[in-house]
Amino acid sequence: MPDPELLERITTRRAELDELEEQLAKQLEAVRAERDEFAVAERVLERVSEQLAEERSSAQPIPGQVGGRVVMLIPHRRPGTGESMLPPDCQRIIAAVRQAAGLVMAREVGEAVGADISVKAKLEPLRRKLVRLVDRGWLRKLPDGRFTTRL
Repeated sequence: MPDPELLERITTRRAELDELEEQLAKQLEAVRAERDEFAVAERVLERVSEQLAEERSSAQPIPGQVGGRVVMLIPHRRPGTGESMLPPDCQRIIAAVRQAAGLVMAREVGEAVGADISVKAKLEPLRRKLVRLVDRGWLRKLPDGRFTTRL
């Protein structure tokens, strides 16, 4: 006849192991569910990234409104974003800076694009566009106020 104390120890240990098995099964189920969620998230992220890349590559400059007037927005320069994304006047400005073969002042850019530079006030809209192109990464401005293309 088996020892009752030993039998009780075995029964207690078996109950502990059954409980541990149940906890581990629940943890395993939770881990698998989370892993499946990440797999779905990964597929969604890949699909959305591909869609965004397609949209960016085929997008044209987007008109916006400022003060009730329709204006062309200047996008930030990013890898894969070409100058064709810019409004035509900004493309002409960048071409003029590039053709200057060096550092150029706003007045020189104005002459190259055919802007009225006879009065300083008429040069300011061009200077604002140049600064906007600098802010968005299309051009570079030196501390002395001259502009150049980005490398």
